[in-house]
Amino acid sequence: MVSRMFRLVTEVDKERRDLLRTRLRETNTAASSVLRSLRGTPHEREFPLHVWVLDESGGLAGGLVGHTWATWLHVTYLWVDDRCRGAGLGTALLDEAERTARTERACTAARVETWDFQAPGFYMKHGYDVLCVIPDYPPGITEYTLVKRWR
Repeated sequence: MVSRMFRLVTEVDKERRDLLRTRLRETNTAASSVLRSLRGTPHEREFPLHVWVLDESGGLAGGLVGHTWATWLHVTYLWVDDRCRGAGLGTALLDEAERTARTERACTAARVETWDFQAPGFYMKHGYDVLCVIPDYPPGITEYTLVKRWR
């Protein structure tokens, strides 16, 4: 129960969101020597990593959108057009993102979330291990978090 000195507000507020993010970052940095050691290094910030596959006419045949942070690659989206599936484009996209993350951004690991009907098998085939399984997220679907560490 919230006392009468406070009130709860449910609304989208970008200014408060940004303030909250700043305060949380400061609190986390103060509480964690690992996060403190990241400050001022190239790994402190998230850097976008996008890889695209274009068809003969320049149309989008597939793509991977992610970012690198703290020596990790996070794959947010990987998609290949139905008409192009089976041609190795998903593998090419993932390989290029991993190569960039390892060689240009000094990443040591990668992570991805995917649903049961999407591609957990694809990632496992490429050396990813299942770290977490969340049934019914959303209801009727299972979400997988997979991780790959490079030696």
